Amino acid sequence: MKENVTFMSQGLKLTGFIQIPDDHNPGQRRPAVCVLHGFGSNKGSGNVSTPCDMLTGMGYVTLGFDMRGCGDSEGEKGRVICLEQVEDTKSAVTFMQSRPEVDPDRIGLLGSSFGAAVSVYTCGVDKRVAMAISSGGWGDGERKFKGQHPGPEAWKKFTDMLAEGKRVRETTGKSLMVPRYDIVPIPPELRGHVTSGSHQMFPAETAQSMFDFRADDVVGQIAPRPLLLLHSSVDSVTPTEQSIELFKHAKQPADLHLFAETDHFMFNEKNTRVHSVLVDWLARYFPATVK
Repeated sequence: MKENVTFMSQGLKLTGFIQIPDDHNPGQRRPAVCVLHGFGSNKGSGNVSTPCDMLTGMGYVTLGFDMRGCGDSEGEKGRVICLEQVEDTKSAVTFMQSRPEVDPDRIGLLGSSFGAAVSVYTCGVDKRVAMAISSGGWGDGERKFKGQHPGPEAWKKFTDMLAEGKRVRETTGKSLMVPRYDIVPIPPELRGHVTSGSHQMFPAETAQSMFDFRADDVVGQIAPRPLLLLHSSVDSVTPTEQSIELFKHAKQPADLHLFAETDHFMFNEKNTRVHSVLVDWLARYFPATVK
């Protein structure tokens, strides 16, 4: 069963959908997973719908939703700020705790790319979150951007953009708008995975918020709750070393899996090995048992 829902986050109405397993009976409380979309994307992306369908089929209640300023949610369109998305994710957990179908003590997070970084960070700072799964995520914004804008010329262009964004904001009170691929380059052959309705322009403050964001600093606070890190072994968007460094900063129980035959949008690609690893890990660390 799929239900369209709304909930509030810091005075803004966010839109989403809940999926409930077909075999759910009244009075049952199931573990739940909030699935977070990527950079400037929305709940219609394959990296939301595919894991939601898979997890619901396994017996979990799932929530997909639009972060503020994205999709159908309220908020300044295109304003994507990391710590604000952390607040939206906390609000999603609060909302799911209120649902009669959900076990309020067993709510996990799964995110891809930008959403993966937000998932890890939120789990690190919010003890209500029972587990986190990160697909193609990142833990150090500055180091990530250095990998995405390699070489002195590209790095200077990127940091000059950050500086100009600050100057424009300070002198005019307005935001310098920046194209999506000037912030996060994506090879043309992968851009078809960027779902319809994704933002193509962002304020420079978005890039600055990502530059300053460090899930590495809080990932160690997740334990003893479980953490699963998934990454392509050769990622064309987010450098693979980002998940490796997150794993180094994490404490057990934490698992890291690198996949050779997929790229950044691994859930959208519906990779069977990724599916198998996820199923086995959930069975061990976050089983879909009924309360």
